[in-house]
Amino acid sequence: MNMIVCVSRNWGIGKDNQLLFHIPNDLKQFRALTIGKTIVMGHNTLKSLPGGKPLPERTNIVLSRDPSLVVEGATVCHDMQDVLIELSTVSPDDVFIIGGASVYKMFLPYCRRALITRVDAAPEADSFFPDLQEHPQWKIRQESDFMEHNGLSYQYVEYINEG
Repeated sequence: MNMIVCVSRNWGIGKDNQLLFHIPNDLKQFRALTIGKTIVMGHNTLKSLPGGKPLPERTNIVLSRDPSLVVEGATVCHDMQDVLIELSTVSPDDVFIIGGASVYKMFLPYCRRALITRVDAAPEADSFFPDLQEHPQWKIRQESDFMEHNGLSYQYVEYINEG
């Protein structure tokens, strides 16, 4: 499985259920990497998507504790075991965990790769991605050069779980 996320300097990912950054090239890369794949997200992440609807051209799995939740265009699972069962017929390379913070933390041990957009800024955040520098099994495989958008400097970093 893979994780894909855009983080701040201190691993922040959001505030008030909104992304910290809107970088068009990063959003294009996210789309290109996840089209035709299976994405796993929490209910709050679903609500933060355009129109609060599943992303098109992908298999959407929503993890929610709400037993009555029904989402048109998505499979709703109520615990991690349900998600793993749902994913049992999907190649792990075709699965992307897309958030939020608790879902990232829950699936971190199951993922082989984390595709991180690191932004060199630290706006106030109330949700965070696990700091991979604190997890010795996660190693940087490759880093892009720094790019810039509206004064924000960012780079793509691929981490591999060697644990």
